[in-house]
Amino acid sequence: MERLSFYDEIRNNKLKSIALIFIVFIIFIVLGYFIALAVNPGYFFIIMIFSILFSLSYILIGYYNSDKIAIASVRAKPASRNEHRMFFHAVESIVIASGLPMPKLYVMESSQINAFASGRDPAHAVICMTTGAIEKLNKQELEGVIAHEMSHIANLDIRFMTLTAVLVGMVAIIAEMFLRNLWFSAHDDRREGKTQLVIFIIAIAVAILAPIATQLISLAISRKREFTADSTAVKFTRYPSGLMNALEKIKSEHLSEQDRKNYPKEIAPLFISDPFKKKIQGLFSTHPDINERIRKLKMM
Repeated sequence: MERLSFYDEIRNNKLKSIALIFIVFIIFIVLGYFIALAVNPGYFFIIMIFSILFSLSYILIGYYNSDKIAIASVRAKPASRNEHRMFFHAVESIVIASGLPMPKLYVMESSQINAFASGRDPAHAVICMTTGAIEKLNKQELEGVIAHEMSHIANLDIRFMTLTAVLVGMVAIIAEMFLRNLWFSAHDDRREGKTQLVIFIIAIAVAILAPIATQLISLAISRKREFTADSTAVKFTRYPSGLMNALEKIKSEHLSEQDRKNYPKEIAPLFISDPFKKKIQGLFSTHPDINERIRKLKMM
């Protein structure tokens, strides 16, 4: 069986993430270009400035408070060194291996094996584990899961995904404002002529399709960041079996009705595995297929 280098996997997934975010930026430029042709350029720039300011302010507030928002939304409590000794020891092992500062540790009530990391940078990072993960995982598996979450911190994934969200948000706002103002634009005498009508139709099509395309790309970036975190976890621990066996256990679990209320859908993408376990994995998934993740880990 061909072996995979985790260094190659990390590099390739990072390059793919950068390429995808570049595509989002291109879509943003194309959308702006056609709207500028279809409406008064001065009017367009007012929309563009407003969308950038609104998108930046809205998302950056969440960015600087991402750790607090995530922890509060799942009603997690600070981990106790006495009660959760294995959790602390596993994190301290990965801290030494990664060279990262010690994150704040939290525990959330759930019988499901899961975990997430948040925080805008390593100095403001938090790791939250479910009670199910602490109870059901052995030392190696727990270290594998923690290494995955520490990888998100090391790779500055919250910062990267925030940049993605800003670009996706700007595309959505500009497209929405343009489509909402079609009635006024339709009465503008500049619409006369076949060429202008074609441009106007193209602008409408781009305004409808651009937000859908950028959202799909955002989900693709999220999946690539999960693969990158898996590979970086192997780099930290040097044994892929820990994370691989943890994912095997996660794969066989199902979210109980009692646990369902513990997982806000807005926070679900942060977890190591989608808590809701969608039956159909694909373009609309925040996480890659867990079997594919396990397959790649087996090859490292």
